[in-house]
Amino acid sequence: MAPPPAARPATRAELLERIRKAVDAEPLDRATSAAIAQRVERGDRSILEPLLEAANELGVRGHGREITVSKNVFIPLTNLCRNRCSYCGFAKDPRSAEAKTWTLDEVRSAVRAGLRAGCREALFCLGDKPEIAYRDYRDALDRAGYRSTAEYLVDSCRVAFEEGMFPHTNAGILSREEMQRLRPWNASMGLMLETTSPRLRERGEAHYYAPDKEPEVRLRMTREAGELRIPFTSGILIGIGETPDERVDTLLAICNLHRDHGHIQEVIVQNFHPKPGTPAAHRPIPTDEVMAATVALARLLLGQQMNIQAPPNLSPTSLELLVRSGLNDWGGVSPVTIDYINPEAPWPELADLRRRTETAGYRLRERLCVYPEFVRGRPEFFDPGMLARLREVSDEAGYPQTRAVGEERVR
Repeated sequence: MAPPPAARPATRAELLERIRKAVDAEPLDRATSAAIAQRVERGDRSILEPLLEAANELGVRGHGREITVSKNVFIPLTNLCRNRCSYCGFAKDPRSAEAKTWTLDEVRSAVRAGLRAGCREALFCLGDKPEIAYRDYRDALDRAGYRSTAEYLVDSCRVAFEEGMFPHTNAGILSREEMQRLRPWNASMGLMLETTSPRLRERGEAHYYAPDKEPEVRLRMTREAGELRIPFTSGILIGIGETPDERVDTLLAICNLHRDHGHIQEVIVQNFHPKPGTPAAHRPIPTDEVMAATVALARLLLGQQMNIQAPPNLSPTSLELLVRSGLNDWGGVSPVTIDYINPEAPWPELADLRRRTETAGYRLRERLCVYPEFVRGRPEFFDPGMLARLREVSDEAGYPQTRAVGEERVR
């Protein structure tokens, strides 16, 4: 028997009609989303403007003309990692002069500096399970009384919380039990899904030397976070060798996880940034158009209520284009610390970010590391002590009690 004929590719007119309907009636399907992503990847701008208009309309319906930001202090608890992603400049060999694991006193000092600058979020980022790869590090943990990095992270988050900040942890792969132990000391947690493509784990691809980037492992942790009722950040990383179709599959996977558990508080659309000395140092950065189109597809696939974020320091010349793509959040921006994951990309000054956001027709508003709809409407997502502290510092809508971002803080 002959195979069925291949489906006819949608015409531009058909794609435009489906984009229009996605605002009011029919969410985009996978085939349509992939066709749009493919066209933009090829440089077809004729589909981009209608896509941005539709996503922008849906974003305004869900969030009004506001874009949020969290003022944070970035704490890279350890830059040792057992993975070797081809694009990563964060992970260091223990023999490197740049290798560092923070002490609890250093965590405390960073938190106090952040509090003086008006920050509310302590963002913990660290390498995956370095104790598995490095005996000296494992022995140092043991001498300090810890069996794992995750166990040490619990104490670090406790210190930050007791000093007056709200921790948000992005620690790579954690077990259900490790997330349970972290939950009392974290307002929210996160794990960039990055991609659901197992192809990128093959030889020569971005995640070949990164066992913790196995898609099923990351999907499992994200699912378990939902079962534990943890406000959770997920996201996609574009430009690491994935295809347009694979980007769509990753966004749909996030959509399905959120539909099952209701715990995805934000979805980050992040563009690859090359790092000197890495295997991917000469890989091209995704174009502004591809970045904006991916944000727009995220909005149309995930709906008007989802919080969609793009980091402003990774697209400093195209913020206005991103505003038009349907996002409603700039993520965490620190007036105190650098972006340790992307040190070559400085944070924007908050006053300048506010000015550019307002020039684009939006208001910049400060949020906590956990979004206001969780603070005020989802009490089951927090331990009692965390919920009490969050509500103590927030207004009736769940936003922190401060003036507009970029203006003098009310103390």
